[in-house]
Amino acid sequence: MRRVAFWLVIACLVALVLVGGAVLLTNRLAPRATGTPSQALPLQPAQTEIDRELAPLLAAHPGESGAIFLVDGVDAFAARALSARKAGRSLDLQYFIWRNDLTGRLVASEIQDAAERGVRVRILLDDMNARGLDPYLLALDAHPNIELRLYNPFRNREDVGRAFELIRRMVSMNHRMHNKAWIADGRVAIVGGRNIGEQYFSADAEVNFRDLDLLLLGPAAQQASAAFDAYWNSAAAVPVATLGARHPEALRALLGDVMRDARSEGARRYLDRVAASRLVRDYYNSALHPRWSANIEVVADPPMKWASDDRSGWLISRLTSKISAARDEALVISPYFVPGEDGASMLATLRHRGARVGIVTNSLAATDVYAVHSGYAAYRSRLVRLGVDLHELRASSHERTAPTFIGTRASLHTKAFVLDGERGFVGSFNVDPRSKTLNTEMGVLFDDPVLASQLRDEYLRLSGPDFSYRVYQDKQGELRWIDGTQRAPVELDSEPDAGFWRRALVRVSGWLPIESQL
Repeated sequence: MRRVAFWLVIACLVALVLVGGAVLLTNRLAPRATGTPSQALPLQPAQTEIDRELAPLLAAHPGESGAIFLVDGVDAFAARALSARKAGRSLDLQYFIWRNDLTGRLVASEIQDAAERGVRVRILLDDMNARGLDPYLLALDAHPNIELRLYNPFRNREDVGRAFELIRRMVSMNHRMHNKAWIADGRVAIVGGRNIGEQYFSADAEVNFRDLDLLLLGPAAQQASAAFDAYWNSAAAVPVATLGARHPEALRALLGDVMRDARSEGARRYLDRVAASRLVRDYYNSALHPRWSANIEVVADPPMKWASDDRSGWLISRLTSKISAARDEALVISPYFVPGEDGASMLATLRHRGARVGIVTNSLAATDVYAVHSGYAAYRSRLVRLGVDLHELRASSHERTAPTFIGTRASLHTKAFVLDGERGFVGSFNVDPRSKTLNTEMGVLFDDPVLASQLRDEYLRLSGPDFSYRVYQDKQGELRWIDGTQRAPVELDSEPDAGFWRRALVRVSGWLPIESQL
């Protein structure tokens, strides 16, 4: 008993030190969000090259927005690079992840070049994935035309201070900004699922994310600007300059390293692929044909989503009402699919009404978060029994025309749905509890049969046998996976391409009460 009492006392003292240190350090070192409010710069009729190029298109489609799907990763990078090079007024960028890799540095180079031309650049990044990037972020922020802010940041940037702060702010630090937006001159916006990094732009030799963005022109781009302003001016956005400092000489040297990497041989090879991309060819041949529609809308969660119990403005409310109103068909693409009891019930209602429900998500071999797969697996049998068409992305596709230079392992990152062949959504929103209640999200809603048909084609491509396994239950009620790439389809009785330890880890994760955090 004495030994137990001794260790209880020690545990209490350790907890007291941790909590006390967290309170002391966090309160003493946390700066206020002192950023000066700013707004999107006013549109001008012919001030920039983008203004002048879009003027005849916008005049021919008054009140309508133009939209182009960006399925290919190299096309997605090309769209960002082209708009950055042609921007003459502003660049507003909002991302959950910005990798310090080849494409991350290429984007930094494009931004630096734009700032040198006098373009005003505002960058808002979520801080959870910015660990270790402070010197690079401060180097960009040091340019007089670039301002960088971090969403809900750790005020303490070193490891010990971060640990104490995480203990103190456990609840608030769990809320992250998952939005992705790229806005040039307030005229062109790219909104969807892609972060900044090699995996998202088909530049990673190991992993290739299947992802999707929408390039938007006209009023929808201005809606993206308005959403950006709301986040930029919120209390959650803290100027990076208030969180740390570096000597000017060190910042210039660091930025010089980034610029040299962006002009390396590896960068040149990738930029040659960008120059040869379909989007670049179509752009210079005047062969880009956006779909123009008055029914395209950029939507986003409120920037301080967790600070209010009023959920009427949350994105989940709008998306749920759209899906639940589907009459004949609801097709969903989500890399992380944990519908919860409410989502499962909604899908059951759709099936009972006779609507077709189809889902494409990651297989265990393709996912990058095993705990989320355990949450999904808890609903999988129920979904199949309901008659849901369930497809899981293969880790290695059988795409016959795939280039040899993209990643050898595939992973789904697209977040979208299409309803009744008429309406749809593309954005950052996963069908999981984290997107519903913890993270902020954004995306594009549309009510247009042409865009819906294009998105439906992407669903059918991803759900086809070259990309996915079909999941069903046999007569004994056991889950089976169908590999349809063979002349005679092959039936598999366990998670495809996933070894024992991976399956065991998922099973153990499924025992933990963590669904609300997935």
